[in-house]
Amino acid sequence: MLILLFILIPLVGGLITLLLPASKASYTAIGISLLQFVVSLLTYTVYVKQLPGFDLHWNVNWIPSLGARFSLGLDKGDSLALMMLMLNALVFPIIFVSLLNKQPERKNVFYGLMLLAQAGLSGVFLAKDALLFYVCWEAALIPVYFLSSLYGGPRRIPVTFKFFVYTFAGSLLMLVAILLIYQQTPIHSFDWDSFVSVGRSMPASSQNWIFWLMFVAFAIKMPIFPFHTWQPDAYEESATPVTIVLSAIMVKMGLFAVVRWLMPVLPLGCERWMDWVTLLSVISIVYASCLALVQTNIKRIIAYSSIAHIGLMCASIFSHQLIGMQGSAIQMFNHGIIITGMWLLVAIVENRLHTQDIREMGGIAKLSPWFTVSLVVASLANIGFQMTNGFVGEFMMFNGLFKSTSPYHIVFTVFAGTGIIVGAAYTLNMIQKVAYGDVNANTSNFTELSINEKIGMGMILLLIVVLGFYPKLLMDLIYVDQVFQP
Repeated sequence: MLILLFILIPLVGGLITLLLPASKASYTAIGISLLQFVVSLLTYTVYVKQLPGFDLHWNVNWIPSLGARFSLGLDKGDSLALMMLMLNALVFPIIFVSLLNKQPERKNVFYGLMLLAQAGLSGVFLAKDALLFYVCWEAALIPVYFLSSLYGGPRRIPVTFKFFVYTFAGSLLMLVAILLIYQQTPIHSFDWDSFVSVGRSMPASSQNWIFWLMFVAFAIKMPIFPFHTWQPDAYEESATPVTIVLSAIMVKMGLFAVVRWLMPVLPLGCERWMDWVTLLSVISIVYASCLALVQTNIKRIIAYSSIAHIGLMCASIFSHQLIGMQGSAIQMFNHGIIITGMWLLVAIVENRLHTQDIREMGGIAKLSPWFTVSLVVASLANIGFQMTNGFVGEFMMFNGLFKSTSPYHIVFTVFAGTGIIVGAAYTLNMIQKVAYGDVNANTSNFTELSINEKIGMGMILLLIVVLGFYPKLLMDLIYVDQVFQP
């Protein structure tokens, strides 16, 4: 039952929260999310120590006439899934605690939908049945769609519609690919093992075009160039807690799906198109970094920064090098922590100054040392500074990209490296514009962080430092994982 709790706790909790009086919603949501976090820690212990009863699976008939089963699982090949579950379980209580002094309207609706999104995300990372994976993929999107529509900026409705159209179109392509592979299975099964067996036996010509049906769906979710245009607008207009869910967890669904469902099922297609995918990923890094450099809207700066980071993770996965895939797995978790901290700081600034324009900020260091220290540490982690959790994974990813078998591996590595240089430039410029300089009329009333904001940011900074000095906590997962063994 342990593995089923990942879905049941937020699902049942979200439904209960929707029915509660608004006054009780916030603390109920915090309690439910903390329970989910405890379950993730227990599962981590079971996974790393390989305790008796390690076989964490739930497999029952779901739609027998179609050969679909409600199949969830964590085994020795699922360290990435466990890392994503832990990230999912960690980010939500941090959001809820940090939000206590800035409550949204209709709190029960907000917190209920957030928990339902968490349940859908858990299903994506646990699904061992292709049809169940697709259903959870869509189920995670639906509450986020309503959250983005109900809470956010003045342009939230058209922006959310654009986001929905992009992701839904990609999902349909993925569904077509799933059905094509399903038809080739001997017993018409959606089981992961059946998909891997059938996919690998397909001729290269079939894998080459089915690859794009699946990859486009995943690329939209990440997103990488040229499927990224929904992202900056969505991040800018969504309420910051919703943006955190999108940026820290939902975009990782695309990367996770590449590792879980694309590379094992269509290996010849992945090998055939690895240079093209790497090229798109490197374009994402350079293009997004250059756009971030000229932005004055702090939300757009971080949005484009996220595109650049995801591009590097995707490129390292398609390097087909062990160290690159390991680094990407570690960075998916670490980036989720870092970007959560960055968005929390954005929310703090926006709530106090009622602006997203960095030209209207400045001098905050003289008014709020806690905020400034948090901003500097999180920003340095975001550019992969040594002794932060952003360094280890990034170093491994560049190592993998440089060792790639692609004939263009040096060119790819050099251009990806320019993204790091430009990233340092726009990040340091953002710190200077936001925190330093003279106090102006707009920032003169900036107040120090509240207790709950200090708790939320304190958890983020602790993780940044601890995982920077002691990455073994994540390495232990990878060393157990058979997928990441030489």
